[in-house]
Amino acid sequence: MTKAHSQRWEAERYIENAAFVPALGLPLIALLAPEKGERILDLGCGDGVLAATIAASGAQVTAVDGSPEMVAAARSRGLDARVMDGESLTFKEEFDAVFSNAALHWMPDADAVLLGVRRALRPGGRFVAEMGGHGNIASILVALAAVLSRRGIEASSLSPFYFPSADAYRARLERAGFAVSEITLFPRPTILPGSIEAWLDTFAEPFLGVLPAAQRLCARAEVADLLRPVLVDEKGTWIADYVRLRFRAVRDG
Repeated sequence: MTKAHSQRWEAERYIENAAFVPALGLPLIALLAPEKGERILDLGCGDGVLAATIAASGAQVTAVDGSPEMVAAARSRGLDARVMDGESLTFKEEFDAVFSNAALHWMPDADAVLLGVRRALRPGGRFVAEMGGHGNIASILVALAAVLSRRGIEASSLSPFYFPSADAYRARLERAGFAVSEITLFPRPTILPGSIEAWLDTFAEPFLGVLPAAQRLCARAEVADLLRPVLVDEKGTWIADYVRLRFRAVRDG
């Protein structure tokens, strides 16, 4: 069995290749509607761009992420940022709201995440988040699977992702003790700032990282060749097939 590689996060590479992630998360802050004096947890804060925006509203923000490099970038923005596993949150009834953008799909033990979020919230606290949903980056995953299969590697065993349907995640939220006020799954074709190769370098290390270093560039090029007819428009722009799951839920009791 091929040993899976974890995803490494580098703040500079993230800013260069994935600045669209926090930019597209701004409407989620409107759904959160932070208020002055509230205590808010940003779960999977990345480099802290959105946490800083929330803090500018007057809320007291605690930001957590599993990557020390990203937490360092968030701290450089003056944030209270901490290294913490999203599947093992340690807070107890400390927050009025928990916010998360583009992070929950990297946490496959969804029930552990929701248990920790519920425990972190005060009774009546809200959980507002957006994540990859069912069908997210489907063509990219198919292309990765095809290229790895040529090399005798089963890609499904390497995937770090959890992309649920709205119905499935609603059920998880309700079992965890949340009342779901809204949840929706929607396509959001996303223009990439550069090539698909840069996207793969930033987000697909769990797949391509299992290959010997000498094979990775070739494999990456094969993935790009498969995707070009599907994801490149007539102007030569790469547009990834993102599908997002956005929700707002409230802790019962």
